[in-house]
Formats: sequence, C-alpha cells, structure tokens
Amino acid sequence: MRRLPYAHILQSWEWGAFKQQTVGWEPFRWAFTNEAGEIVAMVSVGKRKIGPFSVLYAPKGPVLDYADTKLAQSVIGWLMNWSKQQRAIWLKIDPDVPVATGTPGEEDDTPAPAGADLRDFLEHRTWQFSDDQVQFRNTIVIDLTQSEDDMLSAMSQNTRRKVRQAEKKDVTIRAANESDLQTLYDLYAHTGDRDAFLIRPYEYYATLWRNFMQAGLAHALIAEYEGTPIAHVILFHFGQKCWYFYGASSNEERQRMPNYALQWEAMKWAKAQGYTMYDMWGAPDVFDESDGMWGVYEFKRGFRGMVVRHIGAWDYAPTPLLYSAYANLWPMLRQGLRKLRGG
Repeated sequence: MRRLPYAHILQSWEWGAFKQQTVGWEPFRWAFTNEAGEIVAMVSVGKRKIGPFSVLYAPKGPVLDYADTKLAQSVIGWLMNWSKQQRAIWLKIDPDVPVATGTPGEEDDTPAPAGADLRDFLEHRTWQFSDDQVQFRNTIVIDLTQSEDDMLSAMSQNTRRKVRQAEKKDVTIRAANESDLQTLYDLYAHTGDRDAFLIRPYEYYATLWRNFMQAGLAHALIAEYEGTPIAHVILFHFGQKCWYFYGASSNEERQRMPNYALQWEAMKWAKAQGYTMYDMWGAPDVFDESDGMWGVYEFKRGFRGMVVRHIGAWDYAPTPLLYSAYANLWPMLRQGLRKLRGG
C-alpha cells in the first residue's frame, strides 16, 4: 500500500481497524495483482449494515496508478459488482486523485488528465457526485523536496515574519507522547468551543492518536510558553506524504504566534523523516470569502503551497430507487434520533 501511487493514511490497515473499533465500520480489504503477481492496486472498504442492506465507503480509495486507465476502470468495475453482492444502498469512493491544481480561474489553474478521465468514466457508469463529501475535497500541499531555506523564503512576508516572531517570543516546541493525550484533547475541545465545531468524546480521539502513535503513523507537537501548553498539531504520515490532521490552540498567549511556529516545525520534521509532501488537509470548495473555510485558507496559503483540487466523493447506487429513498429519508431519521437523545 505505502509504495502505490496515491497511497493514503485513510486506506491503511490501521485506519480500517480504528473505525471498526470505535464506530463499527467493518473493514474489507483487497489487493489486485498483474500477470506477474505484482500488487498494482489495493482498497479498503468499510461496511455498515442497515437492516437487510448495507452502505459501503472506501475513504481516499482505491489506491492505484490512475494514469493506467484500464487498471482504474477494472478495479472500480470489480467494486461495483461486489457492492451488488453486498446489497449496498450505495458505495462511496473518493480517491486522492487531483482533477486540477492551482486556484480556479487564476494563472496557475491547471487540469489534471488522470482525474478528468476518472470523472468522465464515473459519470458514464452512472456514478453520482455525492451530496455527502466526507473528506475535504481540496487542500494545499507543500513540496518538501525543497531546501528549508527555499521553503521559508517562498512563504508570504507576513507568514515568514510570524514564524520568526514566535521564535523570538519564547515559544518552545516539543514532541508529544501518550502521556499528553489529555492535554491534546483539552486544547482541541477548547478550540471546538471557541470556533463552534462539534468534536467527539475523549475516548475516540485518545484511541485514534494512541493507536497511530504506537504504529509509528502519527506524530504530535506541542507549543509551550513558560512550560504551559498553548497550541498543538497532530500529524499523520504514510507513504510519501505527511498530513496536518488536527490543530488546536488556547486563547492565552496567541500574540506569540504558536500556530505559525508549529507549522514550520511540522514541515521540518516531515522533511527530516523523508516525506516529500506536507498536506495541510483542507481548502475551500468555493475560493472566495463566502466559503466557511476562507479564514483557515488564508492562514494556510501564507505558507505558499500548491492548491490541489481532488475529484471528490462519488456514489454508486446498484438500485437507484433505494438510493433515492435513503437520501430522502435518512436526514429525517437522523434528526429524529437526535431528538430522542436530547440533541
């Protein structure tokens, strides 16, 4: 898996095991070989039962070389047939394949042929662009094959100044370990309250972070001032890429710019470990101030990475009427369940 093109942490064995342990998605995993017996594609699909039916999701999969159109179509066709055997209401895929790079409408806007070909194939085979985009569709990626000096000089003047400002204002960065899990969660919960986003209970994140740290697939950094934690980042790494999955900060000492220091330290750490890409995990769907991610995007784009726009999530419905009924009824059922639970 790690060596295949478009390998992703969400397709790892460990991710499938974690989702089964915490929220009950049963993982199914396959490897596809060529005539020489070499593995050329892999996929991990989570399955959840809904009465006599099921829903299926391959997060950031399948993993393969999408420039090989014949291979991509063969693997996706196999998944379509398998989903019918599983009495699936829908099968969702969202491979980590760009459909374009750069900001839409700007000078750097460049189509990506493999993504465009895959999108055309899915449309031809009656897949639908999903109303439920589980993962971020777009992101910003930093090229870690550059020297540290080049990475720093490429940043916007304002971002570079804030990185240096943090160093001058006595912000220290240290690696976190399992004994810091409660601290990591407390900062994350505080950020959720401040920025009005929902988070899961402590045990969910503690299990995720602990399991992946133990597997050598996660690394956390904590920013401190005078020994007090004031911010953190949690990185996941797999294949050639390192992802900035989680970040948090307290309301105290924000003028010391700990988030800028953490991002720079994370990039340097990922580069030192031999990763070639640092994925900042998330950019707007609509590239203007109307998008809810615009503020976060302005922070990220100061580091001057490349905007990557992925193909997004697509649904295949073996029985379109069943899919339509599910799409119409599930929001009402979910709302009813929330009322029964008191919100």
